[in-house]
Amino acid sequence: MTIIAHLVDLHTRRIYPAEIRCENGVIRRIREVEDVPPEAGFVLPGFVDAHVHVESSMLPPSEFARMAVVHGTVATVSDPHEIANVLGSAGVEFMLDDARRAPLKFCFGAPSCVPATGFETAGATLDAAAVEDLLRRPDIGYLSEMMNFPGVLHGDPQVLAKIEAAKRLGKPVDGHAPGLRGEEARRYFEAGITTDHECFTYEEALEKARLGVRILIREGSAARNFEALWPLINEFPAQVMFCSDDKHPDDLLKGHINQLAARAVAKGCEVFDVLRAACHNPVEHYGLPVGQLREGDPADFIQVRDLKNFEVVNTWINGELVASGGAVRLPYLPVATPNRFLAKPRQAADFHLTAKHDTGLVRLIQVRDGEIVTDAAEGRAHVQNGCLVPWHSQDVLKIVVLNRYAERAPVAVGFVRGFGLQCGALASSVAHDSHNIVAVGCDDTAICAAVNAIIESRGGVSAADGQGDVRILPLPIAGLMSDRPGEQLAQDYAAIDAWVKSALGCVLRAPFMTLSFLALPVIPALKMTDLGLFDVQSFDFTDVELPLS
Repeated sequence: MTIIAHLVDLHTRRIYPAEIRCENGVIRRIREVEDVPPEAGFVLPGFVDAHVHVESSMLPPSEFARMAVVHGTVATVSDPHEIANVLGSAGVEFMLDDARRAPLKFCFGAPSCVPATGFETAGATLDAAAVEDLLRRPDIGYLSEMMNFPGVLHGDPQVLAKIEAAKRLGKPVDGHAPGLRGEEARRYFEAGITTDHECFTYEEALEKARLGVRILIREGSAARNFEALWPLINEFPAQVMFCSDDKHPDDLLKGHINQLAARAVAKGCEVFDVLRAACHNPVEHYGLPVGQLREGDPADFIQVRDLKNFEVVNTWINGELVASGGAVRLPYLPVATPNRFLAKPRQAADFHLTAKHDTGLVRLIQVRDGEIVTDAAEGRAHVQNGCLVPWHSQDVLKIVVLNRYAERAPVAVGFVRGFGLQCGALASSVAHDSHNIVAVGCDDTAICAAVNAIIESRGGVSAADGQGDVRILPLPIAGLMSDRPGEQLAQDYAAIDAWVKSALGCVLRAPFMTLSFLALPVIPALKMTDLGLFDVQSFDFTDVELPLS
């Protein structure tokens, strides 16, 4: 295979007309030439997502690959802790096995926090010995995000043993420290942690970059930090990478890391610095077996029309043309559906919350559109028949979390503001990180209908209008992923997402993605696990109802 185009050399920071000859999946020769056809465009190394949970696309790796390569993605750094929280090491094995069926180069990590905390019920536990067993595998490239930053700061033996195992085996340790600043941040990263994808302000990211931390600029379906962090691209070009973290299928259908490259260039960032973040820095930091457009490298590269919009014309991985002209050239592959789902259907009364006082004053989880952090707020619910009930005209809605790993466990109930629902409820078995069932709604009947739809399908995302119309998108792989082709899943997901906004009145850009993070007790400030309302600042449970003053 021989290609003639303008070659973008990230090592010499040159762009020149070149002939690239490939044999047996390897670049054998690069020769500078006099001229190239005007329609040839530019050839550059492929894009790399430096931190993504493949499960959040609701697709298994083989199908995620089919959608991502269209946008020029040739590799990902992937943390499989979503499925690990459901199925343990067997879930990681499933991801590795399925990924081998696709040419895209997945670098999977050993999940460091399964479960994320002891304040929730997960489907599995990976202790330090289990994590070290994973890290010893050649197909595991790093220790995944260390979310338990209190455990690092307070010297938890299990946490430190996992980090030391990675360091001893020469594998990078990913970070996760939203809002951590000052002396605590210094101590956290001095433990051997090298990255952070959770910065949501420029000042926080700047402080961490000055400590030598690699800063991942994240732009996913819920958390969107590009606008705050993009100036770091030119300021710390050797330390910045791009990632999506969590990207739903409808968004993945539209674009991937190529979108961030285009936005960064539009901001005025130097194109070589942008492409260093998008194509080179992850390969260097994680030691990925991804070609960088040099003689002797694997033939992993892409062809784009220009260096402004980064419209991808062709994608090659190991010399194989895997996408061309906006269409994937890889076949859909049927996939197995491992799962663990024991919860039984519930009744509306199971979601009642008895009031201790008649004031209705409650603590509220205040969501932020476009971020996975929440605020701690206060508000007023109605008190009816001795129970606290939503006041949806004031956007005070009920949130419930139900243990999926037991047939009948108590339901945790609280209140949330920010969804804007005018009726009905939505629910999901994608509920980071333990993936119990989480639901938000205007009344217990609608919440029960949405939850039971999830239970009957053994996983999925659902919505109910409270008048008998219930819609479900099944996710039979661990209650996290679909077994259908990605294009169909993206359409079906977009349809239920649109219905939640049009029929139920939800005002959030990504309702289900936002919902999925409301049970994650390592992201400030208030969250709801299956065991109760959790205050991340004090790292302990707190009462839903406010005491009488």
